[in-house]
Amino acid sequence: MQKLIILFMSVWCLAACSDHIGETDESTLVAPATHASSSNTAPYNKGDVIPATAFIAHGEVYNAESVIPPQCYTKTDGENNPCYACHQTYKDQKHRPNTMNDGDLQGEYQFSDLGTTNHWKNLFVDRTQLISGISDEAIKQWISQDNYSEFVRKFANDPNWAGEVTPIENLATPKKAFTKQGLATDGSAWVAFNYKPFPSTFWPTNGSTGDAMIRLPKAFRELNGHFSKDIYFANLALVELVMKEASYITVVPVSEKVAGTDLNGDGVLSDAVQTLVARTHYVGDAKSIALTPLLYPENTEFLHTVRYIGVDDDGEIYNAERMKEVRYMKKHSFKSKAELASEYYLEAKEKSFENLPQVHLLGDKGVNSNMGWTLNAYIEDDKGELRHQNSQELAFCAGCHKTLGATLDQTFSFPRKVEGAKGWGYINLASQQDVPNIGEEQGEFLTYFERVGGGDEFRQNKEMLQRWFDDEGKVDTEKVAKAQSVFELITPSPRRALDLNKAYLTIVKEQSYIFGRDAIITEATNVLQHVDEEVAPLDKMFRYKWDLRLNWQYPNRTNFTRVEQP
Repeated sequence: MQKLIILFMSVWCLAACSDHIGETDESTLVAPATHASSSNTAPYNKGDVIPATAFIAHGEVYNAESVIPPQCYTKTDGENNPCYACHQTYKDQKHRPNTMNDGDLQGEYQFSDLGTTNHWKNLFVDRTQLISGISDEAIKQWISQDNYSEFVRKFANDPNWAGEVTPIENLATPKKAFTKQGLATDGSAWVAFNYKPFPSTFWPTNGSTGDAMIRLPKAFRELNGHFSKDIYFANLALVELVMKEASYITVVPVSEKVAGTDLNGDGVLSDAVQTLVARTHYVGDAKSIALTPLLYPENTEFLHTVRYIGVDDDGEIYNAERMKEVRYMKKHSFKSKAELASEYYLEAKEKSFENLPQVHLLGDKGVNSNMGWTLNAYIEDDKGELRHQNSQELAFCAGCHKTLGATLDQTFSFPRKVEGAKGWGYINLASQQDVPNIGEEQGEFLTYFERVGGGDEFRQNKEMLQRWFDDEGKVDTEKVAKAQSVFELITPSPRRALDLNKAYLTIVKEQSYIFGRDAIITEATNVLQHVDEEVAPLDKMFRYKWDLRLNWQYPNRTNFTRVEQP
């Protein structure tokens, strides 16, 4: 295992760049750097605008605090709170394995000295001139290309590649890749699920579309060594039940006779049941494995693709064929609640001392979260082909999938799955309503608009402000309530979608991801370039308790109870 402990501010060899946060050449795309032939020769002088590619080529770490995402530098004005969606404390939930308990970060900054400076300089670039030379026809052609199939072929055929390979046939065109119930048609056992995108980074209106798939280990999808759809979907439902702390849940029709056990608790083995009740153990060849509250089984895998915003000839928005990123997670080891508590304690201790983060790199295999998960990710090169992310780019992943109080077993999407049988199948925003979070009374996105004061963390999305806010900057509650679906609430106009795609493409051509990968068209104005830790981010009355899970049965939610698993 390779270990990178980033603790070297005293040898910050390219410190000149920190004096120029926000400076960039806004008139042309930054070309890949021409590097000196000798590593002992400094290719740049003080005052130069150093391209991201130079940091990578020379092995210099640009931002040792890349685990702090750009959103953490939002200007809150003491009351606009996007922080609550990530930073939460749940000391009253004794079975919750996530004990990060970082809700206090809504009220204070705990940055290292380095972290107080915002290194996400791409936030401060006006890209309107950069995208002016990209035609609508050119960007439509770009986003409609499949760059996933060749990516899988390349890595699968590379004898020197030591990381995972995650092929799903026809993934670029999901209608071909999955059945209506979400099962991959190629026999890979990946299952797509329909989930509500996390506020608001993953809303299409803010730059990207996306999807998520889960795959359980072989024992969870087999009976006596042979694949069984009945066994697989029963165990998938049990995993969902565990992550939602439900006493029972609906399931894709499965045979109790095949499973050899009573799944719905009626004492009779039936050919097809549609309800599954809580039990002590999984079924099939995984029958010896116990259900554990709010934890996935060992070797559970997730695949998440981040895509461009598709715009067809009729102006309809869809998940584009071209992928910006492919992200992968695997639970390589199961850690008990007690073991996780120890890891969270160490993280909280480091944060309280405002130390620089530790990122444990595994080469081709990605990043070890220390919480039992391996994270890996791929991103476009300057030609649009998916490549393995370098160490600085991968360190960014650890910020969200390691040290946030709001996550459940370090994940976001699966606990937000449309509940039960209806939620199996490729993501479909048009089928979703803006239901509340657990413990809330009004729609989640409406609540987010009110608490944040905009349609994104930076309050930068003017289209969302025009659509859902009045002239005084307050949410038009009645208008939001009339929206027919989540799709209507968070999908951009074709014009905005194309411009966002173009803006991101300029980042691709620059290969400047370590400066920020958010697709922002104009310079961000509601973002701090430097944090004053003496000023609290939010007044007490504007800090909130929140659960990322959703009340899908609102207002008549009778089948959801928080119970201890037997």
